[in-house]
Amino acid sequence: MNGRELLIGVTGGIAAYKTAALVSRLVQAGAGVSVIMTEAATQLIGPKTFEALTGRPVRLGIFGPGAHPHIELARAAELMCVAPATANFLAHAAHGLADDLLSTTLLSFDGPAILAPAMNCEMWRKPAVQRNVAQLRSDGYLIVTPEEGRLSCGDVGPGRMAEPERLFDVIAEAMGLGT
Repeated sequence: MNGRELLIGVTGGIAAYKTAALVSRLVQAGAGVSVIMTEAATQLIGPKTFEALTGRPVRLGIFGPGAHPHIELARAAELMCVAPATANFLAHAAHGLADDLLSTTLLSFDGPAILAPAMNCEMWRKPAVQRNVAQLRSDGYLIVTPEEGRLSCGDVGPGRMAEPERLFDVIAEAMGLGT
């Protein structure tokens, strides 16, 4: 992945801690990684974690350096991955809503985009969530289906974000690198 530029979005799901492991692995593989976090994500994992892993500032708000940060970030990256992608984020993406830096950047992005949903199993099973996932697949997003297992709330079922190793492999494959 030497010299390849990736954009990682982090939303407010407890699985955000797994994204730190993914980002670390991508950086160790030689990728340049920029991270956008939603406000909710910062309540679960600190931006300093991603800054330390990437050596780059984490982007948090829609207004920041540059005239059009969402466009600049979108154009600089070869691939974008949102992990975890909450039910709220999936709904925004499926309906083209753009009200924060992450959603506006995804809407501006013109390359391969990977979404790694993570949520409670009851939420994952809801028809509305499944409709949004179907719409996103139809729109060309690669959805990395959540895994089954014990969730942070104690429930057992589908909804666990894919493990960092699996996401790394999906990203490498989407970039034509294999694993």
